[in-house]
Amino acid sequence: MSKKHTALEAPSIRDSRGMTIFGYVAMAVALIVILFPMFWILVASFKTQPDIYQVPATYWPNPFTMDNYKEVGTKIPFLTYFRNSVIITAILSTVKIVIGVLSAYALSLLRFPGRNFVFIFVIASLMVPQQVTLISNYALIAQLNMRNTFAGIILPLAGTAFGTFLMRNHFLSLPQEVIEAARMDAAGPLKLLNRVVLPMSWPTLSAFALITIVNDWNEYLWPFMMSDDERTAPLQIGLTFLKNSDGLTDWGPVMAGTVLTVLPVVIVFALLQKNMIKGLTSGAVKG
Repeated sequence: MSKKHTALEAPSIRDSRGMTIFGYVAMAVALIVILFPMFWILVASFKTQPDIYQVPATYWPNPFTMDNYKEVGTKIPFLTYFRNSVIITAILSTVKIVIGVLSAYALSLLRFPGRNFVFIFVIASLMVPQQVTLISNYALIAQLNMRNTFAGIILPLAGTAFGTFLMRNHFLSLPQEVIEAARMDAAGPLKLLNRVVLPMSWPTLSAFALITIVNDWNEYLWPFMMSDDERTAPLQIGLTFLKNSDGLTDWGPVMAGTVLTVLPVVIVFALLQKNMIKGLTSGAVKG
């Protein structure tokens, strides 16, 4: 019997090792595909214009120069665009996180008529692309004389169906006995949320915050429609002016501006990535 079991287990072990090797190879290929464009952008930001257009392409700056980063600040008001991006992202992300947490809490742990219907409506809104509501939102904001204002950019983007869905499913996965014990101790809805629910939800909340911040920082279409100049335009809009500043594309400053634009997102991701992974793998999307 032992020989038979050994004979049966050997192919299984080989298959398992083969799948493991295949998985590592697939991850390595995916990592190269993702990181190579980022590597090229970073390297090109330190190249001179002739070096960028050199054929065959070189994969290291020769000569190494910081002039592209200096030109970013002279060709466009970079700090003004950066300030606008920080203001829009900070306010919009905060509003989305607050609305997402409160709505998810109401739809998961509070009892009221029509709760399931409201949740279905929230899920249905996930299927509506932003482009479908673009014209109606533009007409509304224009009628309210809110074009070229931060409020005009932020308000139409403040809905967060994804955040509501993510946090609701996480709240439903929390230990119900802990929640019921808090209720028996006369914890009201807000006290239950602040003292019990949120302390058990930091990983998922961090994942929600990271996804929200990255999406809001990279928002382009709606701010482009709402912004007329550098008073409210975010950094992504400023990069388009950098690209077309003289009727041609000077790729060195464009690449340098792209690096400076991506850097804050990379820092935020580095700070929140561990909690994000925990949040997305610890029942956050449990049905």
